[in-house]
Amino acid sequence: MNIQIFGRSKCFDTKKAERYYKERRIKFQFIDIDRYGMSRGELNSVKNAVGLDNLINTVDVDYPMIAYLATNDAKLEKLFECPWLIKTPVVRNGKQATVGYCPDVWAKWE
Repeated sequence: MNIQIFGRSKCFDTKKAERYYKERRIKFQFIDIDRYGMSRGELNSVKNAVGLDNLINTVDVDYPMIAYLATNDAKLEKLFECPWLIKTPVVRNGKQATVGYCPDVWAKWE
């Protein structure tokens, strides 16, 4: 299992995801999404796994920056440029991914 957690250090759900894996002694890599973002390949992989609409943080004050865009390609490009618009935590296990706190899905990965 190769777990990556993309999140924010001050995000409560990200901290819960980290605690989930620490309690089970499963190694993971934490990536601060605000500092490092996601590569195009990672973003594409997560989009394919969960869907573009599930990736977008609709409660962020900057949500109007992406809401007006007409095409999915434009929205994906905006997410790449502005990683703070991505809902966290994004947890990847190879080609599989989740957005948000999803312990029931993670349990199936073990």
